[in-house]
Amino acid sequence: MKRLMLAAMHSGSGKTTVSCALLAALRRRGAPVQAFKCGPDYIDPMFHTRILDVPSRNLDLFLQGEAGVRRTLAGQSRAFALVEGAMGFYDGLGGTHSASAWQVAHTANIPAVLVLRPQGSSLTLAAQVRGLLSFRTPSHIAGLLLNRCTPMLYHHLAPILERETALPVLGYLPPMEEAVLESRHLGLLTAGEIADLSARIDAVAARMEQTADISGLLALAEEASPQAGPLPLFPTSPRCKIAVARDEAFCFLYEDNLDLLRESGAELLFFSPLRDRRIPAGTDGLYLTGGYPELHAEVLSQNTSMLQSVRQAVEEGVPTVAECGGFLYLQKTLEDAAGTVWPMAGVLAGSGFRTSRLQRFGYLTLTAQADSLLLRRGETLPAHEFHYWDCTENGAALSAQKAGRETSWRCGFTSPSLYAAFPHLHFGGRLPLARRFADSAAQWRKEHRCAH
Repeated sequence: MKRLMLAAMHSGSGKTTVSCALLAALRRRGAPVQAFKCGPDYIDPMFHTRILDVPSRNLDLFLQGEAGVRRTLAGQSRAFALVEGAMGFYDGLGGTHSASAWQVAHTANIPAVLVLRPQGSSLTLAAQVRGLLSFRTPSHIAGLLLNRCTPMLYHHLAPILERETALPVLGYLPPMEEAVLESRHLGLLTAGEIADLSARIDAVAARMEQTADISGLLALAEEASPQAGPLPLFPTSPRCKIAVARDEAFCFLYEDNLDLLRESGAELLFFSPLRDRRIPAGTDGLYLTGGYPELHAEVLSQNTSMLQSVRQAVEEGVPTVAECGGFLYLQKTLEDAAGTVWPMAGVLAGSGFRTSRLQRFGYLTLTAQADSLLLRRGETLPAHEFHYWDCTENGAALSAQKAGRETSWRCGFTSPSLYAAFPHLHFGGRLPLARRFADSAAQWRKEHRCAH
């Protein structure tokens, strides 16, 4: 098994476009490839998955820890893995390299190719690369690839960069209309919202075949280190059924979370709060994931039978995890992007409303004030927030501490059957969140279904 990372000096260099084009080019060659994404990002893995039809997974040292990242990598099932970095190569927590793309590369010994977007510099670009090479030892930087670079500029820059950095320049991608992907308040549009995504990426991949040294990129990849543990084993006889919201409104979830629930004995029942009339029959647990309910508030609100079904389940004590978008869905009302307020499930008393900027953005640590579905009193848990919408009632069951800062606040509603809060959770860290969720669902099943 081989692995390679595509990283950059800063956001906006085109890592996602280049990663998708390379994945598509490898797929066209019939190469057995899968993808990973550094950090907590939900959207880029959707693109990877759409291209390969193989789930992309996150590698997040803050949320998972080193053991969790190694465990995710140990599940690599294809001969080649492409890891897309996040932000700038060394950008981590609070002005450090902690949880950065570089630290992921260092943890798993993954060589990195820098995606450079030359903008008005030539020799200075080489100086910047040399700075990156010497900033940490080892840098793990093994090559360069130029993006949005004309053929003339490439032939001018490539020999300069190779002479001054001693790194191979493995081609370029020229400016292409197909490579421009639309964005919104939380980043790129999701893969499912771009109607011609496949045609766009195929066009960029075809050009990459002509202008980049794909064989050279593959040659830089190094053999993966030995597996850190056993591969996931799913029980043949699940002990509970957990319904997972998954559609255009609820699309932010980690693939590892799903696998860990399956490992813990849960059968997953996917459903759409937009289109289905009720939660799946036989539901013993409810997982309301993050996403964009604010963009679909009218349709969600008009699906009154689903709202009633969800409200009834939560009020009956069905173990429920609702994070960010799912948290907003449980509120009394939700304001849409046009300012119209729509009724929601009404399990919680708050009103979701739009703001003009990101709220409490970034990594944080949660501390439990009492025992609950996922956490025990005094336990701490790494989490992540990324949302423009806020709520009039955010709860106070958890203490939140901004990572690397003194900022703190209270948030969340918890009980023996509930986690409802803005922070997103990764189940692959040190606490057995998936096991606790599945245990509670299995117990609910035993008490309410098996008894009858």
